[in-house]
Amino acid sequence: MITGEIKNKVDRIWETFWTGGITNPLTVIEQFTYLLFIKSLDEAETIKEKEAEVLGIPFEGIFPEDKQHLRWHRFKQLGSPEEMYRIVSDEVFPFIKNLRGKDNSAYSRYMDDAMFLIPTANMLVKIVEGIDNLPLHDRDFQGDLYEYLLSKISTSGTNGQFRTPRHIIQMMVELVKPTPEDIIIDPAMGSAGFLVAASEYLRKHHSDLFLVQGLKEHYHNTMFYGNDMDRTMLRIGAMNMMLHGVDHPNIDYRDSLSEMNKDKEKYTLVLANPPFKGSLDYEAVSNDLLKIAKTKKTELLFLSLFIRILKPGGRAAVIVPDGVLFGSSQAHKAIRKEIIDHHKLEAIISMPSGVFKPYAGVSTAVMIFTKTGAGGTDHVWFYDMQADGFSLDDKRSPIEENDIPDIIARFNNLEAEKERKRTEQSFFVPVEEIRENDYDLSINKYKEVEYEEVEYEAPEVIIEKIEKYEREIIQGIMELKEIIKR
Repeated sequence: MITGEIKNKVDRIWETFWTGGITNPLTVIEQFTYLLFIKSLDEAETIKEKEAEVLGIPFEGIFPEDKQHLRWHRFKQLGSPEEMYRIVSDEVFPFIKNLRGKDNSAYSRYMDDAMFLIPTANMLVKIVEGIDNLPLHDRDFQGDLYEYLLSKISTSGTNGQFRTPRHIIQMMVELVKPTPEDIIIDPAMGSAGFLVAASEYLRKHHSDLFLVQGLKEHYHNTMFYGNDMDRTMLRIGAMNMMLHGVDHPNIDYRDSLSEMNKDKEKYTLVLANPPFKGSLDYEAVSNDLLKIAKTKKTELLFLSLFIRILKPGGRAAVIVPDGVLFGSSQAHKAIRKEIIDHHKLEAIISMPSGVFKPYAGVSTAVMIFTKTGAGGTDHVWFYDMQADGFSLDDKRSPIEENDIPDIIARFNNLEAEKERKRTEQSFFVPVEEIRENDYDLSINKYKEVEYEEVEYEAPEVIIEKIEKYEREIIQGIMELKEIIKR
């Protein structure tokens, strides 16, 4: 997490953009990221050069002999701000735009319309000096830095998308435990937060996958998939993945809900927080999705999509608005019935409404299910999250109360959950009871509240106490008057 002195350094760089006239947060992040990427390329090249020298093997880097002046450590030392500006804008930027043009990577596909927008030489010098003081050699820091930059996006998009807090993403990833063989997708990827978290989980818990050539190739080329309809977010997402060590993520400009998306039974894990507010015309939606639930609501259509694109045995951990859990329309009931009766619904984790502040105050839940095509839901595990480690107001300040470690611990030991009562924070509900309640999945439908009996004093005792306090107040006023007369 970015804190203290480093946070102040990043804020000063951000302020340089702001005072220089670049005030759109997404534009700042893009321009900031381009320069971060340029510096990271140079540092990675330097490390590989030293390794090759130690091993005594030839080295062919990404910077040809005639392009060495484009490296960060070279142009940052130029004495003339105007010369640095010319090299970065006219040579370095075109160089990184075409860096991977030959392999048709996600990076190259979404860099073709990228623009260098820093307006002046002096502004560039200040930003380069600021970035040069950041410890970018640490990949964990790069990830934290990127998350901090993304946290500055304070408004939701036109389709209802908004940034999912990193700790919520990490909780969901911890619950489903990605494996080195998984094929993972976020069909509404935004900045690729879920894909990044899954990649980091695998690096932490399955680092040996990089020793197996087939798994290493899978990790870099065929494991991670993401779709979005915003080219700016695709560019940011692609750079986010590359800065987190995934060479070729499969990131596409695509409306996941439309006929152009032909994916079917392709993935083993869905991690997503799809748009909630959208309402689409039937003509714009793939007919396959309307078969399960004929609706215009994007949150229901995305659930239908998840079912379609998962392989049998594939898992999903997704965020849904509370309305999905208890909505009474035919489409709401149809999608819940589909998941419960024809697949295996495992868990509903109810989250407090402040989780997405300051972007939105909507109440949400995490839904976890497995695609089976043959049912399998027997008991559904419910958890009532009260705190996520941050205050539930717009400030979202860190606090001690945090249910997330408990959620992960309990989900990893569901056998111990069977005896819990409905008055506790988590409990099981048998599928028969859910069916009897019209497939309602709201936790309040099943949670029981214990009311403690409170015994009050007799009315005459209370009145007597009031009279006593009144006499004491009058006595105090009289004493004040005497003091004033003196």
